[in-house]
Amino acid sequence: MSPIVKFSLEIGPLLIFFFISFRGQWLIDNIPLFSSFDKPIYPATAIFMTAIIVAFVISWWIVRKIPVIPLVSGVFVLIFGFLTLWLHDDIFIKMKPTFINILLSLILFIGLFFKKSLLSYIMDSAVELDAQGWRKLTFLWAWFFLFLAVLNEIIWRNFSNEFWTTFKVFGIIPITLIFMLIQTPTLMRYITEFPEDKK
Repeated sequence: MSPIVKFSLEIGPLLIFFFISFRGQWLIDNIPLFSSFDKPIYPATAIFMTAIIVAFVISWWIVRKIPVIPLVSGVFVLIFGFLTLWLHDDIFIKMKPTFINILLSLILFIGLFFKKSLLSYIMDSAVELDAQGWRKLTFLWAWFFLFLAVLNEIIWRNFSNEFWTTFKVFGIIPITLIFMLIQTPTLMRYITEFPEDKK
């Protein structure tokens, strides 16, 4: 799968969620299927769940697998999205990022405790690092996931749904990209195999 297609499948559903969140009231007012909802976040959640399933199907159709983080995150979206719609309480979809990031952080910390660097499995990495490099990156990402969990709690508890939705796209993604760029020196120092070496 090309990097562009992979990125589109991972980010596409989130962009759809962002767009529908700001058009949700129109859907409530004009589409009978959504008329029972009283907040734009509810139709946005329903369409977000649908987009996740479509992304899963496309990914499986192309490469016969789904990357670990999109899979775990998608499953959480479906579970917390279902609870949001069933109980008519948007707290569940807003807490989803908190739970997924805490889970990923715990997995990495527990792996380090047992002297296992699980980041390569979680990230579906295309490069190979030596053991010390994986340990350092795993430690940094474990703390970063925990940071994202705390940040999500601060945002959704203190700001509007619109701000939280916007921050998920235009806050979290840039923060993550910057964090990844910061790791470049570590990658270059400990890398042992590049993608083209595997061909």
